Amino acid sequence: MDLESVTEELYGLHPQDFTAARGRHVAAARTAGDRALAKKVQTLRRPTLSAWASNVLVRARPDEVTSLLALGEGLRQAHRDLEGGRLRELSRQQHVVVSALAREARKLAAEAGHPVSEEVQREVAETLHAALADPEAAQLWAAGHLPKPLAAPVGFTPAEGGAPPSPAPSVRDSPDAEGNGGAHKREQKAERQRKLAQARKEARAAQEQADAREGELRQAETDSEQAAALLREAERQRAELARQLETVEQREETARIAAHQAQTQAEAAARAADHARRRAGEAIARAERSV
Repeated sequence: MDLESVTEELYGLHPQDFTAARGRHVAAARTAGDRALAKKVQTLRRPTLSAWASNVLVRARPDEVTSLLALGEGLRQAHRDLEGGRLRELSRQQHVVVSALAREARKLAAEAGHPVSEEVQREVAETLHAALADPEAAQLWAAGHLPKPLAAPVGFTPAEGGAPPSPAPSVRDSPDAEGNGGAHKREQKAERQRKLAQARKEARAAQEQADAREGELRQAETDSEQAAALLREAERQRAELARQLETVEQREETARIAAHQAQTQAEAAARAADHARRRAGEAIARAERSV
């Protein structure tokens, strides 16, 4: 058993089955003496419904995963190059692909016996947009181990948000093509890039803060599970003590009954012996009188 195989198994499970399965793996690792693995497995977070649906999609449709990753690379390149025409074309394709895959994820969830809501489908779509926008998010999504839905970074406009920005006017069409037009265009591009960089910086800071809160939540979940385990052990010990006490009480009752029976028998034997002695005395007395 290793972390990779355990992670692969756990994130293929429905959220309602995740915690119990994780607990079994933690216990198995501890029994095997691998406390480091047990600790790592314990930190794996139960997926939300939308994260689970995304994981199901990735596992069931690997070809679509490859296609979406390629589309994301094309979109990001078009954003970097400010290719308006290409960006509009890919954005339309993005809308079609994301909508279809989100519906497919919902369908797969239902086929797995766990229907999900439209809200979950929307969160799956948001995760797909994030995978298109950011290469790191794309790799997280493609691994199929998401514990929560992903959010597209600030500055990336999904297809539903409207048409992408029009390309900047050609330098040849500008009245100042030979003068300030080119410099102005470069300044605009630089300003957009600065704003995008700042937005991404703020998004990363927000994500780090969210990750910190999630870390606290995972620790709280771990503490809660450990407390529950201690409670279960205490209840088990109490039940065992109660069983032992019941056994002792049963033995005590058996001994009391046996002692009572022995006492009764002893008293009966004493009465019989006394009666025998009296009869013997009477017989001796009669014999003496007859001599």
